[in-house]
This record gives sequence, C-alpha cells and structure tokens, in this order.
Amino acid sequence: MSTFIAYQTIVRREVNRFMRIWLQTLLPPVITQTLYFVIFGKFIGSQLGQIGGISYMSFIVPGLVMMAVINSSYSNVVSSFFSSKFQRNVEEILVSPTPSWVIMAGYVTGGVVRGVIVGALVFSVSVFFTHPHIFNIFLIGIFILFTATVFSLGGLANGILARNFDDVSIVPTFVLTPLTYLGGVFYSIMSLPVFWQKVSLFNPILYMVNGFRYGFYGVSDVSVIASVFILISFTAILALMNFYLLKNGIGLKN
Repeated sequence: MSTFIAYQTIVRREVNRFMRIWLQTLLPPVITQTLYFVIFGKFIGSQLGQIGGISYMSFIVPGLVMMAVINSSYSNVVSSFFSSKFQRNVEEILVSPTPSWVIMAGYVTGGVVRGVIVGALVFSVSVFFTHPHIFNIFLIGIFILFTATVFSLGGLANGILARNFDDVSIVPTFVLTPLTYLGGVFYSIMSLPVFWQKVSLFNPILYMVNGFRYGFYGVSDVSVIASVFILISFTAILALMNFYLLKNGIGLKN
C-alpha cells in the first residue's frame, strides 16, 4: 500500500507540474505540428499526390503524432528529473524507503501521460485537414504507449547522467531530432535509393513511426512484428539501465 501511495504521489506531482504550465507544455507542440500540416500537407503535399494509395496529408498524420509523442514524453521526464536533481529535491526521494523501480515508474508514467495527451491533441487537429482511417486501434494504442514509455525512459536516463543543463539538450538536438526527421515521418523509405533504404533500417524511430502508421492504414515499410519486437526490447533495456542507475546512485551521489 505504501509503495502504491509513493507511486501515486510522484505521478500526481508530475502531471500537476506540466498541467499547471500547459501553455508551455501542451500548446507549443500542437502549434508546431499544425504548421507541419499546413506547410507539408497542404502546400507541398498537394504537389506530391499519393504515397502507397494514401494522400500525402493522411500519410504524414501518424508520423507527426508520433513525433509529438516522442518529443513531449522525452522532454517531460528529462527536464523534471534533472531540475529535481539540480535543486537537490530528488535526494528526499532517494533517502526515503521508496524502491528505485517505483521512482522510475512514477517519472515514466508522468512522461507517458503528457506524451499521450499531446499526441491526442495533435491527432484532433489533424481531422481539420484530413480524415485518417483507423485500421487497427489496438496496434495504435500499443505503439503510442510503448513509444511514450521508451522515450520517457530515455529522458530519465539523460536526466540521471546529465551534469548540467547543456547535457540535457545534447540528446534531443543531436540524436532525437535527426533520427525523427529521418524516420519516415514525411516520406516512405521505399522512395529512397537501395543503399539509403538499408541505412534507414538501423533507425529505431523508423519502426515506431511505421508500426503506428500501420495501425491507421494497414501499410508499413517494415515488418510490424519487427517493430513490436524493437519497441519491447528498447523498453526492457532502458528500464533495466535506469533501475541500475537509480539503484546504485550513479550520477546522483555527487
């Protein structure tokens, strides 16, 4: 019971934190993705026609939703945890009898909640531009939840290991942004030369975007089974890594 109360307290604090400043946490990604819909979907998409029998506007909806989920879930956890570490508030949790896995689960749940809310808002905006078809709602739910979990775990690891605010921005700027833009959000990798198709297969975000897109239209550039396997694998690896870091106080004791 005490474990659940600790988990509930962390989640409530995290959700209240980003809901209290929703103009900074929820609105900006919606505005950004709306601009993508207008610029890429309306202006550029009207010149491109269809991709795999799907209008370009409809094609980019899953990718833009997933992009918003990735950025929101990651930034929520990394900023929250590092701020607590920087202000030395996290020490209060670490010295308490709260298990490491509960601390991890609490922060990750907060990131997942924000990621899902932002994803839902972006999808709601998309219906003003197109009418996305839903092929398999179960797969849509699986991919959005697991993707938010993966990047919340990634944000937690970044927050634990970061030594200053510059370290917090390195991964989103030099890793997440390039991988996201090259992850098939705005195009099908089948339109690339064979060499770049093979290079793209090493990008994990490609599998997340395409698995999510398969849930809408039943089409994907990669195997959906492989996409699910990669999601589960990344979730397990990052969860174990974060548990090890928290359990041993790595990045937290100095």
